[in-house]
Amino acid sequence: MAISEIEPSSQFSDRPAGAWRQLPRRSRGLGLRTLIILRWLAISGQTATVIVAVGMLNFPLPVWQCLLVIGASVVANVLAMARLRHVEGRLPDGRQTAMHLGFDILQLTALLALTGGLENPFCLLLVAPVTVAAASLPGRQAIGLGLLVLLSTGALFFWSLPLPWEAGTRLQLPALYRFGIGLALITGVVFTAAYAWRVAADAEKLELALATTQDVLQREQRLAALGGLAAAAAHELGTPLATIQVVAKELLRASPADGPIAEDARLMLQQAERCREILQRLSQRPEDGDALYTEVGLKALLAEIVDPHLGFDLTIECTVSMAGTGPEPHVKRLAEVIHGLSAIVENAADFAATRVSVRAVVDGTSIVIEVVDDGPGFSADILPRLGEPYVTSRPHSKARMALASQLKAATGTSKPARKGKKAPVVEPEVIPSQGGMGLGFFIARTLLERTGARVVAGAGDGGPGTNRGARVSVRWPREALALDGDGSPHRLT
Repeated sequence: MAISEIEPSSQFSDRPAGAWRQLPRRSRGLGLRTLIILRWLAISGQTATVIVAVGMLNFPLPVWQCLLVIGASVVANVLAMARLRHVEGRLPDGRQTAMHLGFDILQLTALLALTGGLENPFCLLLVAPVTVAAASLPGRQAIGLGLLVLLSTGALFFWSLPLPWEAGTRLQLPALYRFGIGLALITGVVFTAAYAWRVAADAEKLELALATTQDVLQREQRLAALGGLAAAAAHELGTPLATIQVVAKELLRASPADGPIAEDARLMLQQAERCREILQRLSQRPEDGDALYTEVGLKALLAEIVDPHLGFDLTIECTVSMAGTGPEPHVKRLAEVIHGLSAIVENAADFAATRVSVRAVVDGTSIVIEVVDDGPGFSADILPRLGEPYVTSRPHSKARMALASQLKAATGTSKPARKGKKAPVVEPEVIPSQGGMGLGFFIARTLLERTGARVVAGAGDGGPGTNRGARVSVRWPREALALDGDGSPHRLT
């Protein structure tokens, strides 16, 4: 078992496994306003550099050609500002961002070609557009801009005006040095772009994982709200139901004992009593102002968690141990606790060989719930990354394999054996949606820690070998989970 390998099953998300790969990137580009501001900054820097080089350092620059290139960037920015008035409030567009960044690369390349090419130290600025693209654009557009920078670097190596220098002197750098500058520039582009892409991808995954966790909690809150609505309905329906019973009793008294009206009245009383029992069951769980804090026995809570995983080829045991005297405590039936522990038990069932043990140990200061299986245990490469989203090596789920086998048998898709030949053994097919996204432990731990728990994973009860097992321990301070008999939180004595 590997807790970080739990898949977010139907209780965590309605999306199929791997659906996050079809989602749009977290960042679909930069806003037009942001692109305009960045370009004005670039124009200001380029203009200031030309003025300083010509006016203060007296470098013989091709001033009018440089100003013409800078002017092209000014015109492009003015047109972008005019367009901004018509697209104000729209979402960032990746294609628009790529076009603007591509123009900036070509404009900077032309300016560098007029001022020394790769000998100009400002050629390092070619790294900036690719880094921005890698952090904010889809892969195809980012790679396209990266290739454009590489082509620009090659063009600057073969063609550029001499580097402006002091009057009467000319700085002539060898071709090998210029080649080194170009190679360093290409290396910088590749490294910074890859780094920015990786950081953006990790941020995107983490954002999706957090959104999935919130979806889980919101779904359970809606279900809990339905429970509160059912209790309110039971209370409101009590009065008309009592009126129906009173009228039925009057009809029974006023009618002959063996008449049809008396028979109908007795049936009405019987069904009304049945409705009363149903309403009583709907409202029998006490609530303290919030449907999430329903009181339930600890063993009943464990039974509710493991119940969906019973009936397959595993033995699942639930035990509650009290350290000292005292009755079994009642605990808050929190949505986070149910979802988090359910995910852990599901994962244990998928990795276990024959049995899963769910143990609760209660003492005066804490409540500990351990889920132990006899499977292969945590792998060495998974343990250091426990808790990170999208860490998974999940095998085929046993529950889904059993379901697939049942569907195969029901539809009769297996081929009959020919006469005189042994019938082939049909392996259960795997449902296509099967397979983990690696969000399970991230979601489970996040939900459990919201209730004050501490989650620890380690080796199970077995010794060294292929079935050493795995153990996941969840510990709460007793006052965070336990309730007194009157429904108030447990107080230490």
